[in-house]
Amino acid sequence: MKPFYKYLFLSTFIILIIGCAKTGRPDGGPKDEDPPLFITSKPPYETINFKSNEVELVFNEFVKTRDLNKQLVVSPPLKNPLLVTPQGTASKFLNIEILDTLAPNTTYIFNFGNAIEDNNESNKLEAFKYVFSTGTYIDSLKTEGFVKDAFFKKDPQKTNILLYKLDSVFVDSIIYKQKPNYVTTALDTTKFNFTNLKEGNYLLLALKESTSDYIYNPVTDKIAFYSDTLQLPKDSIINKPLKLFKETQPYKFKRAKEVSKGKIEFGFEGDVKDLKVSLLSNVPQDFKSITKLEIDKDTLSYWHTPLEVDSLNFLVSNDIYLDTVTVMLRKKKIDSLKLSPSTSGTLHLRDTFFIKGNNPIIAIDTSKITFTDKDTLNVKYTNFISKKENKIGFLFKKNQKQHYNIKALPGLFKDIYNIENDTLLYRFKTLELEDYGKITINIVNTNQDYLIIDLLSGKENDVIVERKYIKNTETLVFDLLEPKTYRIRAIIDANKNNKWDTGNYLTKKQPEQVVYFEEELKVRANYYLEGNTFTIKN
Repeated sequence: MKPFYKYLFLSTFIILIIGCAKTGRPDGGPKDEDPPLFITSKPPYETINFKSNEVELVFNEFVKTRDLNKQLVVSPPLKNPLLVTPQGTASKFLNIEILDTLAPNTTYIFNFGNAIEDNNESNKLEAFKYVFSTGTYIDSLKTEGFVKDAFFKKDPQKTNILLYKLDSVFVDSIIYKQKPNYVTTALDTTKFNFTNLKEGNYLLLALKESTSDYIYNPVTDKIAFYSDTLQLPKDSIINKPLKLFKETQPYKFKRAKEVSKGKIEFGFEGDVKDLKVSLLSNVPQDFKSITKLEIDKDTLSYWHTPLEVDSLNFLVSNDIYLDTVTVMLRKKKIDSLKLSPSTSGTLHLRDTFFIKGNNPIIAIDTSKITFTDKDTLNVKYTNFISKKENKIGFLFKKNQKQHYNIKALPGLFKDIYNIENDTLLYRFKTLELEDYGKITINIVNTNQDYLIIDLLSGKENDVIVERKYIKNTETLVFDLLEPKTYRIRAIIDANKNNKWDTGNYLTKKQPEQVVYFEEELKVRANYYLEGNTFTIKN
């Protein structure tokens, strides 16, 4: 081979290698966080005099669809679903086949929700829609508003907003069965807007869904509804917020099962008001039982004297329903008594010291307890057994900057199974008054409503530190507060039952109004926060 051809061959070889090396994205490059872009369509977006039965959507990159059958909403609804291809594979094109005969002079919206995403990183093309008209114009009416949670301060995310046309076939129950005429989504904001709407009257709803299918499931979803009829074009702006709430479900008995020897759990759904469990089986005269609702669980626990029988029969009832249930008894082991203190370090001056147990305590022998301070002086106290939880409270005068010791000998506590505690030793201390702060706030009750005032803490403002009930304008004092950030909430207790009541869609009952003091209240040690005024307007 001549030198020239050797050089040409070598150069070509090197160029080919370099060219190959440049293909693909280098390792360690930035992650693609951009959603796909809609480029064009055939027929074009917002075509009028639409006569085709096929649409082609073109994107700038390979896309795929997810939950298309749940996300895709056609306005107005079609008898047959759209045939969208491809599904399951990535493509820069989506082809839509319309299987129905379209109505004349009608604006159609194919709302894909968040169903379209890129192939590599699953970045969503949010709230994408394709619009066209079979008539000579595109419907152009709009409406907008905002949504909030009825009870919590934190703004809701990814809320679906729905419009149902109030026509001759409309019934209130349609929201449980059919998708709406129009849908939009409030994603990372509380504000929503609709476009391309037709003149008429509508029902306006918002849903915070566990599954985004635009069908209201009261067991899992939150709902908000506009109390008035939405009239277009008149109501282009909705000034009052849609308030999301979770409906209280009707009582429904679910199951009863033995979880350990001598303990049965009765599961239920919905409102547990006046729930009762009555034993129907014949039992010995020394038989004992205790029932308690589990905190934050749809469960009623039933502890009983262990019996050597195969089953027990119960009547489970409330004011309306009766259920007869047989529980098979097969467990061989009783839960041993386990006790733990409410604190093992600092007992704050506003708190009560508790000893918590897994089994109900039925007897306390106070001769087997010593309660002393750091100088080994006896502390005067009283104790009580909680009616709601398995715990024993100790009430005593708490002195600041003091150490306390509680020693319990075996037999201090006896549970329903006649199991006694082992030797227990608990130590805790109190802080100085200067370690705490205080909040004083003026509550201006403009309408003389019954108010529930909550002092809140926690990351989500979901921990009630203290609750007060007032009717008039008052100055409230919250003392002995740990240094942290607090919020104050007012519940307008319209029915005067000392609790917040949720709403109901079918009865058109809105939830009771909840108002938050706008400012966070940051409390420091030895600090008195004063001079704030909280005006409550209904």
